[in-house]
Amino acid sequence: MNTARPAVPAWRRKGTVVLAAALASLGAFAATTRTWLNVALPQGGVQTPDLSVAGSDAATSVTAFALVGLAAALASSIAGPVARAVTAALLALAGAGIAWTSAAMLADPASAASAAIGKATGMVGGDADVRLTAFPALAAAAGVLMVLCAAWILAAGRHWAAARKYGAPARTGPRRADGSPPDRSGPVDEIDSWDQLSRGNDPTD
Repeated sequence: MNTARPAVPAWRRKGTVVLAAALASLGAFAATTRTWLNVALPQGGVQTPDLSVAGSDAATSVTAFALVGLAAALASSIAGPVARAVTAALLALAGAGIAWTSAAMLADPASAASAAIGKATGMVGGDADVRLTAFPALAAAAGVLMVLCAAWILAAGRHWAAARKYGAPARTGPRRADGSPPDRSGPVDEIDSWDQLSRGNDPTD
């Protein structure tokens, strides 16, 4: 008689799903460490060097959303059904926030660069040539993947076994009328001695 369990499909494996969600979050976080905007400032009497604005400066919320998504992805691996739904929702919200913020920067890079321009020149506004790199688009794609991974967690998580709780096995067996353990033959160890002393019994008798 063959009692072997059927193989679990790859798309339902907890390790695969959680790893994908974590990698998507890490991808968004890694994108924020790179240059998102290259700004060529107008040159006047004083030569001002061009600016390179990292994603962590141009869109600080993306970094925060990426860390929230990573925490939610890892927590889903040990969460129960209800908590897993909560972590999946957090992952989806974080991914949506990343995608929305990155898309807004792609639509209006000048507004995103205004703070850096003002810090460099002392004036907000003015003519500047702002050019985007590929990393805002990559962050937006990572955000979309995080949303998809959240839906994946909900779909695959229904088949995940509940986490096991391990603990020291309770001592079983007949006990005396006062609740103390029965007499044992052989030497009494320190744990048994303390148990009997706590009940007012003399273990040396």
